[in-house]
Amino acid sequence: MPRIIAIANQKGGVGKTTTCVNLAASLAAMKQRVLLVDLDPQGNATMGSGVDKYAVEQSIYDVLVHRTPVSEVAQPAGESGFHVLPANGDLTAAEVELMQVEGRERRLRASLATAAQDFDYILIDCPPSLNMLTLNGLVAADGVIIAMQCEYYALEGLSALMDTIRRVADSVNTSLQVEGILRTMYDPRNSLTNDVSSQLHGYFGDKVYRTVIPRNVRLAEAPSHGLPAMYYDRYSRGSRAYMALAGEIIRREEQRVAAATGVATDEAMP
Repeated sequence: MPRIIAIANQKGGVGKTTTCVNLAASLAAMKQRVLLVDLDPQGNATMGSGVDKYAVEQSIYDVLVHRTPVSEVAQPAGESGFHVLPANGDLTAAEVELMQVEGRERRLRASLATAAQDFDYILIDCPPSLNMLTLNGLVAADGVIIAMQCEYYALEGLSALMDTIRRVADSVNTSLQVEGILRTMYDPRNSLTNDVSSQLHGYFGDKVYRTVIPRNVRLAEAPSHGLPAMYYDRYSRGSRAYMALAGEIIRREEQRVAAATGVATDEAMP
């Protein structure tokens, strides 16, 4: 079964979509089979993956509303090695249409289950708000990566998101957990960055990824070329950071599976 990870934050502009696209490309570069699910009607993850949202004949809208199989809608992200379930403006209508449907919050989960054997990781780019689309993403996911800047207002938004995750876990997805906290647009020269980072470590402990994503102009430029950063400038600091994050996620997953099955990993063996 694939590991299904939602990348979420109810605050916009925190590098959530950038993380989705670049993490997908980095995991694919490490020989993982990856599906990126774009759940944002803006379709930024779609365009950033090199898929023209205006040209797609079918999108995640069709998967959610018409139950079109994932295999018919997913598209390769150019030469980046992963697949995308694209999104565009049509997705705005999905929220209204799903309100009339029984089990509406489980639509994405049911659809992804039919494609489980085809992927090792499924990444879900959630919209920067709490709505029916975000709820579908959280219900479908095993874990949530919270992308956030190390600033005061980000901490306030984090408590609201944690409350949302808790409610979903208590009601419709009991296996949902925080996969990790990812610090984005990181500048260690800023004292507030270091203060917030310390608070995150104090509260979340090892849930905070060791990898940090720096402020990097190449990361900002890459989407306009329809490319993940590693295919725009593989030697940039941003590209290297996402490769490190992918490695950290794979190691954590190997340790989780080993703990669940009672098999020691190489790291844990004497």
